[in-house]
Amino acid sequence: MGTFYTLDFEKPLVELEQRIREAKKGSSIPGAPLGVEGVEPSEAPNAAEIAELESKHRSLLEELYAQLSPWDTVRVSRHPNRPQSRDYIEHFVRDFGELHGDRRYGDDPAIITGFGRIGHHKCLVVGHHKGRTTQERIECHFGCAHPEGYRKALLKMQLAEKFRTPIVTFVDTPGAYPGLEAERRGQAEAIAVNLREMSRIRVPIVSVVIGEGGSGGALGIAVADTVAMMRNAWYSVISPEGCAAILWKQANEQTNRSAADALNLTAADNLRLGIIDDVVDEPLGGAHRAPAEAAGMLRDWIVGQLDSFADKNTDELLEARYQRFRNLGSYLERAEEPTATAE
Repeated sequence: MGTFYTLDFEKPLVELEQRIREAKKGSSIPGAPLGVEGVEPSEAPNAAEIAELESKHRSLLEELYAQLSPWDTVRVSRHPNRPQSRDYIEHFVRDFGELHGDRRYGDDPAIITGFGRIGHHKCLVVGHHKGRTTQERIECHFGCAHPEGYRKALLKMQLAEKFRTPIVTFVDTPGAYPGLEAERRGQAEAIAVNLREMSRIRVPIVSVVIGEGGSGGALGIAVADTVAMMRNAWYSVISPEGCAAILWKQANEQTNRSAADALNLTAADNLRLGIIDDVVDEPLGGAHRAPAEAAGMLRDWIVGQLDSFADKNTDELLEARYQRFRNLGSYLERAEEPTATAE
């Protein structure tokens, strides 16, 4: 994981965090409040000072994250310390057994699949994986899956259907891999088949965008009965940089911000537009600040969703899933009221 990384809008927090660290270090020195070598009694830190600093830090953190711009939300979702699929699996998926390969070409490390237990539910877990180290990120293509990744995911979903096991997917990708070899092996076809087949798999499917949700690469494992986003994730037809490059012929700080504003990509925007069904909260300051706490919140939400599907009729489940996606993008137009004309 990244050892030091500061987002631009978080810079006001850095000085406070440094003062808190120094205060805690000083307060751990035996007898510091009474004076130690090199420390005057008036300068010695105490519990009240530390509490005041931590209160200021929390207030500032709340203020910053209460007014995140869409572009800053994108940057939070890409934080190198943000938990990924494998982190969540290690935190709360018990007895996880990973499955590999698509039986047609090979294994794609950008998508993880395997059976395990979340709470009291046996389930299949499918998730994008970006990698942590430089070497791992290169091998995973930074979370951009190849066709064999989507075919692997579908093959395991069909296995889960055979054993009547619910499916949980973690979406975290800037998009499907756009390289020549991926196109030669049928990238678009693999995603299209996943969309069709997932729409009629006869077990509950729960999907969560845990970081980035880019275009068809995200949708390829996100045709689900319930789709949610974590608070600081994004979900859109294209990344802000891709949108900026198309609309303004260049991607820079200014055009990226404008594109992010226009795309309505935040969790709040997607919930308002009916693209997702729920928003999973994160710890204050984002999941990267408290990964274990974020994992607990996500686990509880997933267990609640799986509980709600436990006794649902399969035909009703499929019909509701169909209607959910069929109604995306629908809207009503109100005819203009005729204006009265003077006789």
